[in-house]
Amino acid sequence: MKRDSRLSAVLHALLHMAEHRGPMTSDALGRCLGTNPVVVRRTMGLLREAGLVAAGRGHAGGWTITADLAAVTLRDLHEALGEPALFAVGHRSEHPACLVEQVVNAALTDAFDDAEALLMERFASVSLAQLAAEFTRRHKSRKKRKTAA
Repeated sequence: MKRDSRLSAVLHALLHMAEHRGPMTSDALGRCLGTNPVVVRRTMGLLREAGLVAAGRGHAGGWTITADLAAVTLRDLHEALGEPALFAVGHRSEHPACLVEQVVNAALTDAFDDAEALLMERFASVSLAQLAAEFTRRHKSRKKRKTAA
């Protein structure tokens, strides 16, 4: 099963947008992400529907963040992306009458539900502002190391 990396890509794009002065085009974001601008437009469209970004047209157009970075959490972004599956593992459902399969599936379902609840709780506690601040801190630290060298 292929991993859904859209949340990671969206975070990447939004942090670039937060640091950039003015709108960013789908082409520019595509270069940052190493992907096609069409993929950027499709994904950013989901964020626009959630009221997190806006798209401007014309020469000075592009994507801008319209939401407060401190108010947007990883959970909000996960939901805006349509709540893709968090885990690639699952259980078998080939013989629903089999008692062994029922016991195994019940145990796995409970474990998956607990893990998903914990992950979603963590997602809700991390804001874009926190990630942007950590990026800024690391960027400044890197600049200091380069100038000291």
